[in-house]
Amino acid sequence: MIRTVLSLALLSAVPLTHAAPDLTTVAERSGFQATGRYDEVVKLCADFQKAYPKAVRCFEFGRTPEGRPMLALAVSKSGALTAQQAKKRNVPVLLVQGGIHAGEIDGKDAGFLALRHALDGKAATGTLDKQVLLFVPVFNVDGHERFGKWNRPNQRGPVEMGWRVTAQNYNLNRDYVKADAPEMQAMLALVNAWDPLAYIDLHVTDGAKFQPDVSIQVEPVHGGDEALKVAGTALRDNVMADLRKQGSDPKHFYISFAKVDDPQSGFVDEMSTPRFSTGYFQLRNRFAMLVETHSWKDYPTRVKITYNTIVSLMGQVAQHGSEWRKLALAADGRSAALAGREFPLSYRTTDKTQTIDFAGYEYTRTPSDVSGGVWTKYDETKPQLWHVPLRDEVVPDRLVTAPAGGYLVPAAQAALVAAKLRQHGVAFKVLDSAPGKVDVEAFRAEATKLTPQSVEGHQMMALEGSWKPEAREIGKGALFVPIAQPKARLVMTMLEPQGADSLAAWGLFNVSFERKEYMEEYVAEEVAREQLQDPQVAAAFKAKLESDPAFAKSPRARLEFFARRHASWDERYNLYPVLRTARVF
Repeated sequence: MIRTVLSLALLSAVPLTHAAPDLTTVAERSGFQATGRYDEVVKLCADFQKAYPKAVRCFEFGRTPEGRPMLALAVSKSGALTAQQAKKRNVPVLLVQGGIHAGEIDGKDAGFLALRHALDGKAATGTLDKQVLLFVPVFNVDGHERFGKWNRPNQRGPVEMGWRVTAQNYNLNRDYVKADAPEMQAMLALVNAWDPLAYIDLHVTDGAKFQPDVSIQVEPVHGGDEALKVAGTALRDNVMADLRKQGSDPKHFYISFAKVDDPQSGFVDEMSTPRFSTGYFQLRNRFAMLVETHSWKDYPTRVKITYNTIVSLMGQVAQHGSEWRKLALAADGRSAALAGREFPLSYRTTDKTQTIDFAGYEYTRTPSDVSGGVWTKYDETKPQLWHVPLRDEVVPDRLVTAPAGGYLVPAAQAALVAAKLRQHGVAFKVLDSAPGKVDVEAFRAEATKLTPQSVEGHQMMALEGSWKPEAREIGKGALFVPIAQPKARLVMTMLEPQGADSLAAWGLFNVSFERKEYMEEYVAEEVAREQLQDPQVAAAFKAKLESDPAFAKSPRARLEFFARRHASWDERYNLYPVLRTARVF
């Protein structure tokens, strides 16, 4: 049996082993008022390995832009302390990650405490015999060291904390697909090596003042493989049940109002896009859990809740990990057979609404003489039960059919795309000879829209258009990305141009949608008169003038009508530089 999770009042009172005095944290010694700097993580990582050499391995898996080591602890009593050993012994891996937003640092202190108690047999007894716990105390290390007292002004404790983004100003929880940040590239390499069954992302939410203390969101639940959705729902519900036993009030949706600062607007659940951890890992047929403790709970309370969550997860993986790993591997097989089947590129929340009871506080909303807007003030001394709407029915939205063979990337774009595919462990082949003219599907944009401002350093692109049959010349050095592989869902997410987090959406191919050659207007005038000698062209021009007032009023558009029909027109303009193929190369 798994030992009952300890309350925070007992955490520091548990008798320590001979090694434990060296394994306590700044948080524990401060009564969970403060958190340590990163040098504490470096020391604890090494000291845990010294104290438990047969059960803990401390290792570096990357370096930050400012030169700091990114550290992980592999913890298990199964004998599997390397990725190779875990795979050889079929031991499920639970990856618990703290500090992706380094001001939200509950996971670091809760994780070290849960680790020590599990190793000492004082919590989650026996669970380490049946799994590897891969613990990354701080993902955003450079952000962690941008230490300050008010880095999270809407969060209670610790006294000082790190910063949300990296030293290069990347938000790592927007980077899972595009993988710009060196930290994310290191994390993906760690994931590719260890193939964790479940990836746990520990956060502290923003938001209003209310009573519920944590949200637990898991995928696959809304999206992903159907069999894994059943297991994902069980994982979520089991952890929430454990937390309720410990006095928490967990929610299965992100606790943020549908309309900012308006409690009566209620809540809307949704399927995260793959730039987020929960949207990403379901594409790999693995579980992801987003844990969001509530920022207005004090630090001791939040660490306790995060501790309880980690202990519960260890129990769940010990009990169900072997079964769930088999389900995940079977899902890999189903993904490899995705060819010709529909795949959801996006999801939406329907208008189906239920009214829920939600534990809040009395509040007033009054005109503000400062902002000119509405000021919401909460009275935490007066609990109040709110009756608010919840929309949590999530369904597929944009559906695409997987290609029969896969995708072809012409040689000119091969190096760019290959680098991204390698980061995710996606299989592809470089063609060592030119196949010549190939029947493919090509996507030509009929309309393009760029974001007015950069997003994570990218000017994002939205494309309207469709795939249509063409015959195109394919040269030596092109990439073939087969659909028949376990990461087929991820392949389609990256390469289908209309996906929210596709490489195209993140602007990697924006240059393909820029016009580079032009016809002088006086030349176009002559070309137009030549083309108007053709009755079909003349009829089409007349029909366009009569049906499209904007076209009729635009000299530029009228001349472009003829320029597009001229031999000098760039046939590659607005051609998406990735093709779909029914062939296997």
